[in-house]
This record gives sequence, C-alpha cells and structure tokens, in this order.
Amino acid sequence: MRVWYDACTGKQVRYAIAIAKKFRALGHEVIFTTREHPDTIPLAKGLGEDPLVVGKYAPTTLTSRLEESAERIIQFARMFRDKKPDVAIAHQSVELCRVAFGLGIPIITTADTPYAYAVNRLTLPFAHTVVVSEALPKSFTADNGAHNVAVFRGVDEVAWIKGFKTKKTADTKRPLIVVRQIETRAVYAEKKQDNVQTLAQRLAELGNVHVVQRYNNENEEAYKGKLGFEDTAELVAHADLVVSYGGTITREAALQGVPSIGISDMAKTYVNTYLAQKGFPLFATTEDQVIEVAKQYLGKRFDVADKLAALENPVDVIADIAKNITMQK
Repeated sequence: MRVWYDACTGKQVRYAIAIAKKFRALGHEVIFTTREHPDTIPLAKGLGEDPLVVGKYAPTTLTSRLEESAERIIQFARMFRDKKPDVAIAHQSVELCRVAFGLGIPIITTADTPYAYAVNRLTLPFAHTVVVSEALPKSFTADNGAHNVAVFRGVDEVAWIKGFKTKKTADTKRPLIVVRQIETRAVYAEKKQDNVQTLAQRLAELGNVHVVQRYNNENEEAYKGKLGFEDTAELVAHADLVVSYGGTITREAALQGVPSIGISDMAKTYVNTYLAQKGFPLFATTEDQVIEVAKQYLGKRFDVADKLAALENPVDVIADIAKNITMQK
C-alpha cells in the first residue's frame, strides 16, 4: 500500500510521524509531505524525518493564502500524475483533500476544530472517512458534509503521547512554567490580541517561565524568543505547569499528568472539556484569573497512566480504515 500524508502544521507533523511508523511497520510505503512553516520542517527533522517540502505557509493576506494553496495543489497533481497513492491521510490538509479527490484517491482525515469553518468546508466533504474524537458533537461532521464517520475514544494527541518516552534533560531552574503563544496568524485567531508577553511577566513571579513562540518575533526582550526547534511534548513532560492560548500543548501536557491551563475562549473546546471530565489535569480560565489557578496547581503531578491507557489510539483506527478501503478496490 502506498500511503500519502500531508502535514501543514507542527501538530500534523506529530500525527504524520505516528502514522508513518505504524504503516511502515506493516510493510507499507509512506509518502510524507509538508510545507515551509515555523513548526513543520524543524520538528520533522528533529524527530528524524525528512519530508518532501511542497510550498509554503503564507498567511499575510487572503490572496497569498489562496495563491500558495493553489501552487501546492498543482505541484501535488504533477507529483502523482503517473503513480498515485492508494490512500491519502491528513489532519484536514486542504491541498491533499482537493488533489486526492480530483485524482480519485480515497481520503481519510482527522478533525477536531469545529470553529475552523473554512477548513472544515474545504476538507470534510471530500473525505471517504472522517475520524473524530467522541468528544465532538455529531452535528460537527453532519453540518460540514462528512459522509462516513469513525468515532474513537480519545483525542488526537493520544497518537503520539501514548507510549511517549521522555529523555533526560539538563537541569532547569524550578519551578518551570511553559507558556505557549496564541496562533495569531491562523484564520480563527486573526482578531485575537497577543498578550503572551504580559502573561509571561506575571507568571515570572511564580517561577521560571519558558515561552514557546509560534513565530519569530521582533519583540523578544521580556522573554525567551523562538530560537529554533523545540520538542514541546518533551518540554512539557518536564514542566511544573503549562499555560497556553492554544489546545494541542495543553492536551500533550495533561495526557502526561502535568497541570495545564488553557486561557481564552479557544481553551473551552470539546476535546479540552472531554479530557478534563475524564480526570486529566486540564483547566480552563481567563487571563484575569490565570495567576490564581496557576498558584493552585503549580508543581502538582497527576497519575494519569491508567486513564491514558484506557483511551483509544486513533492511528490504529486509521490503519484499519485504510486496510478496508484498499481491500474494497
């Protein structure tokens, strides 16, 4: 079986590597593609992968987004002109979905962001099967034109946190507080204010703050800037607290028993609420209340081994779907 995975973000690179390992172990060929992005190539190389880079992330304007997406579509179409993959897999790569659909390649896509309206409309209707967490309401896939839906017991991050082995790292001044910047260049966060600098300064009164930036920034005086590749799953494993405007890093931390605080309205997602209800240390609050919540949970470790073991790995679900699709050809 020839499997194509296209990863557009750092999270998707994580997913791609977990899926690639599974399919390679089964004896299948994996075509791993990505695009130039602050998180993709450094992360892939840092984890020992060398993906084929096609196109780049260009969020400056709607026109730049559209033009770069169109360029990737053309390049992929040419790439697979003579020899197509048997199945295409992604976490909602718009370009993969358009190309695979146009070339008659069955698509399996994961999805966990109901608020990403544009991406949902440009990916889910093309998919043979949409694989989603049971945390998400049925209306999410139904309203966005999904045809076949496979539901799993867990969240996407289980794919790379389950069985994750941490490495020994250099001693770090304690307590270590990891803070993740908001993804201001994403469409769903375009009108959100980036207050990470102020937040880092406030949290510095409680411990050693390490800011993980989304992008290289010219305003780096008050906190450590983005200097290159950082393995965030490894970083949060050694943290005493994680505070984030996003979702992935909070779930990576909570799944490892590290107290994690999500702030802003984007923290109150279905998947975050799902993990919190299952007893993982994931807490949602506001910027005004974050210090009080941080004081309450800073340095506490939670034993979540049994809870994590009870969750289903979506990679296994995807592998079974791919096998069934190719057998039906």
